[in-house]
Amino acid sequence: MTTSTNNVYDKLSALNITLPAVATPAAAYLPFVQTGKLVFLSGHLAKKDGKVIVGQLGKNISTEEGKAAARAIAIDLMGTLHAAVGDLNKVKRIVKVMSLVNSTGDFTEQHLVTNGASELLGEVFGAAGVHARSAFGVAQIPMGACVEIEMIAEVA
Repeated sequence: MTTSTNNVYDKLSALNITLPAVATPAAAYLPFVQTGKLVFLSGHLAKKDGKVIVGQLGKNISTEEGKAAARAIAIDLMGTLHAAVGDLNKVKRIVKVMSLVNSTGDFTEQHLVTNGASELLGEVFGAAGVHARSAFGVAQIPMGACVEIEMIAEVA
């Protein structure tokens, strides 16, 4: 049994984070797929108050705003992961995060933007939240979103 000091939901509560319901896919895909002990979460777009955060890093969105958007995506990803496995305390490891940052050709801080998600996952899951990662600058993301992140987790 998990002790209260290691309980993921206690950490979320302490951070004033409420997990959202799984969003309905915007196209022909599933929000998550589990195979064996791995759960693959589809890309989640940056949203605020249910609306996509539109913009481009290096043009009309700052690195700090992008980092906040990536943090918001991590919350959405945890909501989807909760729906997939029923209990976030079953998460053994956040294995991989892949981040797509809608950015200008000369913007080079994709890694700093993605830290918004990575730092929160580490804070919530502790050592199990530290993961492998890729952060890419891309010309565009669906619906003009500033950031999209997908994730792979291992569960017990």
